[in-house]
Amino acid sequence: MTKTLPKTLGALRASEYGRAPRRGRSVKDELRANLLARIGDGQPLFKGVLGYEDTVMPQIVNALLSRHHFILLGTRGQAKSRILRALTTLLDSAIPVIAGSEVNDDPFAPISKFGRDLIAQAGEDTPIAWLSPDQRYVEKLATPDVTVADLIGDLDPIKAARGGHLFSDELSIHYGMLPRANRGIFALNELPDLAGKVQVGLFNVMQEGDVQIKGYPVRLALDVVLAFTANPEDYTARGKIITPLKDRIGSEIQTHYPATVDLALEITQQEAWTQRDGLPVRVPELVAEVAERVAFEARKEKRVDQRSGVSQRLSITLLENIVSNAERRAVRLGEKAVVPRLADLYAALPAITGKIELEYEGELVGGAVIARELIRRAADATLKERESRLNLDEIVMWFDTGSALQVSDDATGAGARAGFATVPGLIEMIVASSLPSEDDDALVAACELVLEALVARRKLTRSEGGQYGRSVRRQGGFPPEHPEREE
Repeated sequence: MTKTLPKTLGALRASEYGRAPRRGRSVKDELRANLLARIGDGQPLFKGVLGYEDTVMPQIVNALLSRHHFILLGTRGQAKSRILRALTTLLDSAIPVIAGSEVNDDPFAPISKFGRDLIAQAGEDTPIAWLSPDQRYVEKLATPDVTVADLIGDLDPIKAARGGHLFSDELSIHYGMLPRANRGIFALNELPDLAGKVQVGLFNVMQEGDVQIKGYPVRLALDVVLAFTANPEDYTARGKIITPLKDRIGSEIQTHYPATVDLALEITQQEAWTQRDGLPVRVPELVAEVAERVAFEARKEKRVDQRSGVSQRLSITLLENIVSNAERRAVRLGEKAVVPRLADLYAALPAITGKIELEYEGELVGGAVIARELIRRAADATLKERESRLNLDEIVMWFDTGSALQVSDDATGAGARAGFATVPGLIEMIVASSLPSEDDDALVAACELVLEALVARRKLTRSEGGQYGRSVRRQGGFPPEHPEREE
């Protein structure tokens, strides 16, 4: 049965909370105590944040235990915002505030004139409200148009007129987002986008723990933890973090992309919406791995702007698009399950081109051409990782005789298998190898993998319509420096 929380100051004072060590504890001390308890219990720090256990997480733990304000520094798609929002799991389940207070006044130590006046008038009958962890988290995306008034506050003539207050009265102040985050966490995303003069407004909060509004002689002693995010590219592309503010940030923590394909696969499987509300979905492991390796290949591609980064969202949205294309095919053909194929990656090009920023050379070639190359290189890398001793000469020789293979995107799984069976030795070679071939779907994926790898090695060509044929280069055509012409 849920315990009833006190509703008045007198009841709160007589309750367990009024006598407990939590009374008067700062947010930093609260985070620190709950973090130590979680570490002692052996629990994971943040659920759903993968790959940072030995790198980023220890640094976040050290920052919180040191009672630091901190910044997460990294390129896009590295779970920075998710980490900040997960900080609420380290807050107490509920804390008391003076009901109606805009700055979450502590009933035992109010900082606003409203809170002090209410206690002076109502005494032990002062109404008490309770805040959940989510209510104590305030997040703001920094943009160049954010003002000091937005963050800190300003005088409100309408508020003064309605209340009959003078402008010199503290009750005429409209509080900004930062004072409203008092006794909680204030997260500011993309800090370099904040104008320099607005960044200056954060100095007092971070060093002295208070704010001053409109040159007023009022000082609000805020109790708040500040957490920031930034992209290193933003330091030069759009703005910068001014030096005095950087000096006041206790810890700068560098985030990163997944170090291994297996870890990236785990993240993508956690985040991607693949289990639809219609037909059952089964993604062959080779298809999932090639889709994941596209991002890894993009992070090595010189024509892709690496300063901007290649987000993990590329892999997530790519897999979702692949499943959607397979779902469309399955519904149209009346199949009983949705099973993506490697050919579906080409139908999901928009999920790649929209996630990569190109350098000048890349712009000349075009995003779609680079995306196709990334798919083929991802297939080649997957094949090399899985089986490096395949004898592919017989397959290449068959195509060199002028033979071609067209497996339609509209083909069923059985129809695709029948198409690949026309290539002498292809299926037999795969069955004898370590590539997955336990059923028709796995076998089709393996056949596609082999042919896509041969395209990546310039031994075969693949048309935009999905037809595999003799290499243009082997016919004395365009040199390999211009693979886009083979399209």
